[in-house]
Amino acid sequence: MTRSDLVEELAARFAQLTHRDAEQAVKTILDAMSDALVRGHRIEIRGFGSFSVSRRPPRVGRNPRSGESVLVPEKRVPHFKPGKALREAVDARGMPTAPGTDAD
Repeated sequence: MTRSDLVEELAARFAQLTHRDAEQAVKTILDAMSDALVRGHRIEIRGFGSFSVSRRPPRVGRNPRSGESVLVPEKRVPHFKPGKALREAVDARGMPTAPGTDAD
């Protein structure tokens, strides 16, 4: 699902929302979540999951082309941990089959 798919779904479910209002609502929510993560806060949505910022320590990597050692600096990266309800819902659906393949 893309951002525009999410906007379309929101506008379809709530007839009182115009497409522009749905787009603004999605943008506002995502911007608020991004800002919270940038500030280092944790976001928890019950039944869905939690977003947090993880620290990756500095390390020595290798340039795959030359084999030369390269220092990779410390990074802060976003991390998502799905909630129990989401994990169970995804697991209950099973593995979808690829189009054009037999389910046997």
